[in-house]
Amino acid sequence: MQGGELNGNGVAAGDLSWPLRRAATQFGAVVALVEGELRLTYEHVWQRVRALAGALEDLGVAPEGRVGFLGANSIAHAESWFAVPIAGRVLVDLNFRLAVPELEFIVNDCEIQLLIVDAERLEVALTLRERCASLTDVVLVSDGGPEAAELITYGELLRHAAVDHPARGQDELAGICYTGGTTGTPKGVMLSHGNLLSNARHNLITTGHAPDQRWLHVPPMFHVAGTANLFACTWAGSRQVILSRFDARAFIEIVRREEITHTVLVPTMLGMLMDELAREDSPGGLPSLRHIQYAASPITPALQRQVLDYFDCDIVQLYGMTEAAPTVTQLSADAHRRGARGEEPYVRRLASVGTPVIGVEVAVLDPNREPVAAGEVGELCVRGPNVMLGYWRREDATAAALADGWYHTGDAVWQDADGYLFLVDRLKDMIITGGENVYSIEVEAALAEHPAVSEVAVIGVPDARWGEAVHAVVSVVSGSDVSEAELIEHCRGQIAGYKVPRSIELRREPLPKSGPGKILKSELRAAHWAGHERRIN
Repeated sequence: MQGGELNGNGVAAGDLSWPLRRAATQFGAVVALVEGELRLTYEHVWQRVRALAGALEDLGVAPEGRVGFLGANSIAHAESWFAVPIAGRVLVDLNFRLAVPELEFIVNDCEIQLLIVDAERLEVALTLRERCASLTDVVLVSDGGPEAAELITYGELLRHAAVDHPARGQDELAGICYTGGTTGTPKGVMLSHGNLLSNARHNLITTGHAPDQRWLHVPPMFHVAGTANLFACTWAGSRQVILSRFDARAFIEIVRREEITHTVLVPTMLGMLMDELAREDSPGGLPSLRHIQYAASPITPALQRQVLDYFDCDIVQLYGMTEAAPTVTQLSADAHRRGARGEEPYVRRLASVGTPVIGVEVAVLDPNREPVAAGEVGELCVRGPNVMLGYWRREDATAAALADGWYHTGDAVWQDADGYLFLVDRLKDMIITGGENVYSIEVEAALAEHPAVSEVAVIGVPDARWGEAVHAVVSVVSGSDVSEAELIEHCRGQIAGYKVPRSIELRREPLPKSGPGKILKSELRAAHWAGHERRIN
């Protein structure tokens, strides 16, 4: 079925109204969204979303015009992900952790016309309105102070009459998600109605969303990991509870109060959660949880084992990227449990990102774009209906990424005989020392095995003799007195000599991270490569 072609219900294949329309019809009286004391049914959400969509037209946002959202997770945030695309406009979900100049670049790059903002970021929004010619309207999610007196409020938009909008084609642009800007200028990933709905279908199959589930949305919704299950949960009629920001104690309390059954966390959050659970005077566990996903960044073996030992529920790893909307692979609950019991080859596979989810195809290709043999390192390439349309106004970058029918991820991987994928490194992060290729993830894995290591990032730094030297930045566990020499010696028995770090920087604080929780290696490299024209030798 091609974009714009209608299905039997008169709705375009890939239209993002489809999940919510179905939920409102079949689960209208069911609680859909929960934020604090506010509870909305699916019928109520459907009416609000249609009102918001109609209000966008009255505000003069042009068809295909860009609408930004700047704020924490909220019901308004979730509703915007439905209403803006349904109205034929494009949602640009902004990372509120970015500095004003970075946000200014994004607003100007895609010419955001209207910005929906929560009270905490109002000052930033007003600054952006002053600096960005395209930004003419700011909508405040809640009532504000004197500086917000002239602003439109979200509540006003909700009072607009509910409007039915024409069906959208699956290839119509629904959202632009800017990559975190960890390397160079951020790129806007263009995701269509079809991309997002395809990912929802894949997650429905992979996770098995159902009406009896209570899903807790935790990662920030400005990242696709935060919205990866929004449309799937809605399609299935699940109850969705929204946590505005992660705090381990708040997470525990809301899981117990709302009897949460399903959630997704990044490994950093999991580590904080395990620490908080260990501090409880009267530990009661979290018995309602039936399914925990972790995603967005690698997990240390120690934390993975701790989670598997503590929770008597499904533990699942998902791997993907913004360009794939985002889900690509899954390491299943069964694989986790069999590995935890010591069964081979599942013990080894605990270090993998699993196998492709149903609906997504992968290949591991060499620099000539030919498949490599099992066990050999190559670039992971992905194709499927979830893969992005391209990068916003970046034709060269789009052509490089979407070549020969594949999305070229830039991730170096190898695949075992049964299709399990093992991440090796980002190809651009590969360290070449003395003519040898060192994939930093191998060194990071070795260091992560040491009990004093909380977080680790391995980078290449300039070296007069070797070109580049392997350097590690390690955040150590509180109270540890581990030395650089001890960690280097720890590595010698696990990896080849040329891979062992020549230097290690020890830190007591967490390593710098992007909004989705990925360690900012570019920031760690900056001091070492200052004055160099290139960041390779």
